[in-house]
Amino acid sequence: MVRPYAVAGFLVAILPLIATPGASLALLVRHVTGGGRRRALPVVLGTVTGLYVHAALAVAGLSALVMHSSVAFTAIRLTGAVYLVGLGVWTWRSARADAAPAPARLRLPRGSDSVFVQALLANVLNPKAAAVYLTLVPQFIAPRRPFGGQILTLATAHALLIALWLTAWTFLILRASHALNRPRFRRTAARATSAVLIALGVRSALT
Repeated sequence: MVRPYAVAGFLVAILPLIATPGASLALLVRHVTGGGRRRALPVVLGTVTGLYVHAALAVAGLSALVMHSSVAFTAIRLTGAVYLVGLGVWTWRSARADAAPAPARLRLPRGSDSVFVQALLANVLNPKAAAVYLTLVPQFIAPRRPFGGQILTLATAHALLIALWLTAWTFLILRASHALNRPRFRRTAARATSAVLIALGVRSALT
């Protein structure tokens, strides 16, 4: 088990990273704006699942292999960049269709599970998320104890913090529900989200 002060220190260290707007927040704004609060849950679950994937890779040592192989790291980085740019382009193109007012009784599409996949891939294909478990996590675990359970504990704390952060943003977005129903606002929000996703992809490719 990780000592409580180590967990607290880890959360303090990653808080600035969580607070920095990224792909998860952009997807949250995009889908909550277009589909309501029900769309927030798949985004949160996809993001959290991605964290556990990185934690599992860190335990298995695969992330370390990627970080020490320039070719593998570049491949992961470029794959993530292409995915973010592609998702941004798709969001931009769908902005006009989503801007149309929805009927009052319109239900969520059955394909809403794709929101989960989008959030999952946005996190898994982000090499900087993997780097968290290779640079920060080792500073908060005891080397003489089994590190599998320690990494799992830190990943769970990380998941809870980011889930709370995204949930708080969900409520903030819903507070502006009167504006979200306006086609112009929805179109602007979708295009702003697409711009953020494309910028994140370009930055990931160039860094």
